[in-house]
Amino acid sequence: MSLALPEPERAIVSRRDAIVEDLRRLVGPGTIIADEDGRRAYETDALTAYRRMPLAVALPSSTEEVSRLLRYCHQRGIKVVARGAGTSLSGGALPAEDALVIAVSRMNRVLEVDYMNRIARLEVGITNLGISETVKAQNFFYAPDPSSQLACTLAGNIGMNSGGAHCLKYGVTTNNVLGLKMVLMDGEVVEIGGSHLDSPGYDLMGLIVGSEGQFGIVTEATVRILRAAEGARPMLLGFDSSEAAGQCVSAIIGAGIIPVAIEFMDKPAIHVCEAFAKAGYPMEVEALLIVEVEGSQDEIAELLAIITELARPFKPKEMRVSQSAEQSAAIWKGRKSAFGAIGRISDYYCMDGTIPLGKLAEVLTSISHICDRHGLRVANIFHAGDGNLHPLVLYDANDPAQSERAEQAGAEILELCVAAGGCLTGEHGVGIEKRDLMRVQFNETDLLLQMRIKTVFDPKWLLNPAKVFPLDGREAAQQDSALAA
Repeated sequence: MSLALPEPERAIVSRRDAIVEDLRRLVGPGTIIADEDGRRAYETDALTAYRRMPLAVALPSSTEEVSRLLRYCHQRGIKVVARGAGTSLSGGALPAEDALVIAVSRMNRVLEVDYMNRIARLEVGITNLGISETVKAQNFFYAPDPSSQLACTLAGNIGMNSGGAHCLKYGVTTNNVLGLKMVLMDGEVVEIGGSHLDSPGYDLMGLIVGSEGQFGIVTEATVRILRAAEGARPMLLGFDSSEAAGQCVSAIIGAGIIPVAIEFMDKPAIHVCEAFAKAGYPMEVEALLIVEVEGSQDEIAELLAIITELARPFKPKEMRVSQSAEQSAAIWKGRKSAFGAIGRISDYYCMDGTIPLGKLAEVLTSISHICDRHGLRVANIFHAGDGNLHPLVLYDANDPAQSERAEQAGAEILELCVAAGGCLTGEHGVGIEKRDLMRVQFNETDLLLQMRIKTVFDPKWLLNPAKVFPLDGREAAQQDSALAA
């Protein structure tokens, strides 16, 4: 029996070998990963149900190296997938077999910190938490704090417009990034925004942040750093139902109180997180809110007293204020570890939709009905203060039927969010997970307009292929562009 590769496969391998040699000449052999074991480490992101082995992986160390790589790929029509730490839950960093992955993890230097003007300029391979650690000694911090902040990079935060628990008060990534350096697909390096709050001209910053690597590869960013508050303290509010907890959230926000964070867990999530973190969560309640406020000790006491009174009409079974820094750390350890804690007991499909706060109670009820109908359990953990839901649909990934039901339940949950007046994603992005649901939220005119913008930045549609837009989107966009011409 012959072990030789069939002719088409030999041609593919030969082309890949030639590309790899070209890339090594461009940026040095230590920058390119081409062996199978090395490439396999990049075949998926945190949406692990989908895997694709990339053509090769590049680990550039500078903007100039990214520029050379993109210019080469543009000239030869090679697809490119940008990657930070690969923590995307929507398949945003999933490679393609004929694509080069450009991972920016080596580009993690702190380039400048200006405490007087409250800015930091950084390469985007730095971790989210690494930014706050850099400025912590001077009592500053970087506000966005997704649960994966220990691992996720600024690059991915910018791509997906990430938020986190504290986005209720301080905003998401787009509210905290002032300037960007980005390499376009043809290798041109552009600078957008700057080191001040309002730059002249069109607001291209608002376009780039959240664009999921569709327009270029961001290599540097200037971000806002904020002075840390004098103090902060969380309280726990336990309720007999998710509906009561949702109504309490609406009451707090409706009263004009803006805590630093309002986080929600339902009973399945409470039990799993308590077993992992030993945070002292009340185990007998059906829903739990973590509400944190900050300021001086007098301000904290006053705000917690107001929130306590706002909660009383919803008959909380437990109201407990943290009494020490250790208790506060344990409370947040449980919340921040939630996804990992649940991953210890079950596979899960993590959803990410947003809804108006006034619809929170009814949407939670409908999510339970959807999962019951599909014979699946659900654990709800999310940023309740800004309506960013993260239902975790539990299933057995080794059971194809359960996997299919979990995906169907997830799609129905996202359709529910849109029907309630919300949208498909809050901070995880569209990626491959939600691309075919884009028509649920947008009509054909909306999508064509978005795709025209994509075509301006990336005429050959080489950047992050098969993401965000429905799979027939490129053809529709090209036809539209031809008609316009």
